[in-house]
Amino acid sequence: MPRSKEQFEEMRNATREKIHSAAMQLFVHQGFGSTNVQDIADTAGISIGLLYRHYKTKDQLFNELVAFAVEGLKRNITFFESNQSPKMLVEQFVDEVYTDMINGEELAHLLILINQSLLAGAATASEHNEEIRQVNARLLDSTAELISKGQQLGEFYSGDAKELACLFYASIQGLAQMKVLLKSNFTMPSPAILTAFLLKERK
Repeated sequence: MPRSKEQFEEMRNATREKIHSAAMQLFVHQGFGSTNVQDIADTAGISIGLLYRHYKTKDQLFNELVAFAVEGLKRNITFFESNQSPKMLVEQFVDEVYTDMINGEELAHLLILINQSLLAGAATASEHNEEIRQVNARLLDSTAELISKGQQLGEFYSGDAKELACLFYASIQGLAQMKVLLKSNFTMPSPAILTAFLLKERK
């Protein structure tokens, strides 16, 4: 029987997921410049012709992955700017980071990919670099405001809120790098350890 439109769309989405996963893995481990389209097709288990049906260039694929990561950062901003308890928001966020880090590599890869886009500069020619800078700055500000609010409520330790926010994200970013470098030797710190410098008490 001929395939339905829905079946074709499912196949297309499945192929794109394979391409995304393969490209992210290679970009992170080999770097953008050292990865070619044939590498991505081989790792995804598809023909290079099929890959070109989805993406005309390596840059287009890289930019789509970066855009996906940026949307994740924007969701974090919305989450932290909600009117819920600062302590509850930080605990939920850290719990999700912990779960993602112990169950797979996608979060670590996305964090490293964003850094690659910014640090490699012209080598990747990402069209999203200015947006990444703006979103990162806003995320840092919204997190600092959340910490300040938590301090006023007596839930967080005292200290410069912006400095604490920087330490918070530096810890997560550093752990992403270590996960990729150490592989099976990596041990993800517990949520309690990740928030020990910030939360006075953790459930």
